[in-house]
This record gives sequence, structure tokens and C-alpha cells, in this order.
Amino acid sequence: MPPHPSSSVQKAREELAGRLREIRRDAGISGRELAARCGWSESKSSRIENARTPPADSDIRAWCRACGADDRAPDLVAANRQSVDAHVQWRRLQHTGLRHVQESTESLYRRTRVFRVYVSDVVPGFLQTPGYASALLSSIADFRGTPDDVSDAVAVRMRRNAVLDDGAHRFSFVLEESVLRSRPCAADTMAAQLGHLLAVMDLRNVALGIVPFSVRRTVWPMPTFTIFDGGRVHADTLDAASTLTQPGQIELYTRAFERLSQGAARGAAARALVTAALASLE
Repeated sequence: MPPHPSSSVQKAREELAGRLREIRRDAGISGRELAARCGWSESKSSRIENARTPPADSDIRAWCRACGADDRAPDLVAANRQSVDAHVQWRRLQHTGLRHVQESTESLYRRTRVFRVYVSDVVPGFLQTPGYASALLSSIADFRGTPDDVSDAVAVRMRRNAVLDDGAHRFSFVLEESVLRSRPCAADTMAAQLGHLLAVMDLRNVALGIVPFSVRRTVWPMPTFTIFDGGRVHADTLDAASTLTQPGQIELYTRAFERLSQGAARGAAARALVTAALASLE
């Protein structure tokens, strides 16, 4: 059974508290001295260190400053916000249906200018046809036991995906070849989806690469993730969609995307992989 959302938040708070404690110890000062330097009570330092009280962003900055570790503050502040606001549990979003999941990202999609998307399982939402999206979301709703509002969810997804036709947005996709071979829908629906991928490759604001089965890898296949303008990452797991904002996390996913991109076939070679997948449907 997936962990309850509150347990995920508490675990993140405990990890943050542990990092703050290590910073204080590395600075060689006591909790009392830290409190004096920050201008608050010793009990507040203890509550923060033991994850009984979540710190404010200003508390984290003061803590790092008192320990001579100002350079650690940005990552810790981002981790603090992430533990409270950014870890979105699928079950919480989906209890009223899949449409709300799609709507929750519409404004983010509109304001983002550069998208980098890696997928290892299914065609990314940006590139899905209505038929493929309907089949996929239907299977998700059935698996999770959520309300059946698939048609509404598909309509929202197609509306959200209009950013693909806006030249102000740029997209870089890296797909594993397994995405082309997986069949979450009927053969004719899959054929239409693969044909759509071929058409998308002609868009000037889209770069699409496919990592072949045969390539010698420098990095392993991993769960789907999207990088938004280099300032935010959405990473999917079975029970949650995590929003990552710490600079160190973003740098790690950016490096992974670059490594995955290096092994991707592009142009005619990518088209050949899609065409081969089409032929296998017959």
C-alpha cells in the first residue's frame, strides 16, 4: 500500500531537520549558541532540529548564516517548500477525477517557455492523440478506482496541449524505443498515434529523439520526468507526482536528460524506428 501523503511530508521534514543539525554540528556550535546568533529561544532550535516545528524560509537562512553556511540555504529553502507544498499525491488529486489532474498544470504549461521531457513508458501527454489519451486515461482510472470522467480529462489535456502549436514554446522530447512498442490501446489507435509522432517531428519548435534498444547506454532508463524552464522538475512514480525545485535536484535531472539525449536517434533514424513500430502493428 502506498504511504499516506502525511507520512511523506513528515519524512521530508525529518530529512530537512537532519541536514540543519549537521550544518550546526559542522560549524562546531551548540544549539544554545545557534539560538543566540539567530536571536530566538534555544527551544526553537531544538524543535526545528527534531522536526517538531517546520521552519520558515527566513529561519533556514538565519540558521545557515549563523553557521557560516549561506551557500547551503537555497537548496534547504527549496526542500522546505517542497515538503509542504510541492509533493502532490495522485490519490489526493484524483479523488474527484482525472480532469482535475489535467487542470492543475494548465497555467504552468502556458507560462513555461522551454520543456524537456523524458519518457520510458507511454507517449508523453503533449504528443498524445485523443484516442490514445482516452485509452490510457481509462486504464488509469480503472486501476486507481477513480471517478470515470475520462472524456472531460481528455478534453482538458487536448486544450492544455495547444501550447505545442505556439512558437513561443520550445520542446525537447526523449523517448525510449519501448514507448513505440507498448500498446495501451487498440492497434488502429496505436497506428494513428505513431503517425502523429511522425507529423510532430516536422514542427520547428519540437526536437524529438528516440533511444533505440540497441544503443550502448551511458545512463539507465528511468521513470518519466519533465523539466520546466530549468527551474522545476515533475518526476512521476506510481503513487505520486513529485515537484522538485531544489537547485541540486534540478541539476541532477538536467544532467540525466543530457546523457539520455546523447544516445537518442534523431531525424531519419528516429523516423525509421517509428516506421518499424508501425509496421509491427500489421
